[in-house]
Amino acid sequence: MNLHEIYPFPEDQKAPKRLGRGNSSGKGKTSGKGHKGQKCRAGASIPAHFEGGQMPLSRRLPKRGFKNRFRQEYCSVNLKQLADHFPSTSEINLEDIYSKKLARKNYPVKILGDGEINFAAQVTAHKFSKTAAEKIVNAGGQVKSLEG
Repeated sequence: MNLHEIYPFPEDQKAPKRLGRGNSSGKGKTSGKGHKGQKCRAGASIPAHFEGGQMPLSRRLPKRGFKNRFRQEYCSVNLKQLADHFPSTSEINLEDIYSKKLARKNYPVKILGDGEINFAAQVTAHKFSKTAAEKIVNAGGQVKSLEG
């Protein structure tokens, strides 16, 4: 017994579609491809965006604006969120922020100044807004920025 003899059994296998075997078969003469035209030829595959030679939609529409592909996206976290999730914590670092799901994992974090923080904490993040940095320092904490 060989591997190809095990399963599926020959009677369970679907027979291939037999094309061009006479009109009574239902797939005779043109073999189900209709009459003439581009789609009946061998190797015919027309791209979905092709419009038969008409000027394509992607070229008819006006091109506007500019997309900066080098732009760095930051996850913003407000001081109010830090105060709610880390009450009276002495040190808040990126792992803590990611673990509480305040920012998406492995994305740079920017701390914004909405809300108040009333305890001294050393906050580590990629960037800080001016007001956020001032509020943290005024509360007796420290700001540690990972970027310039």
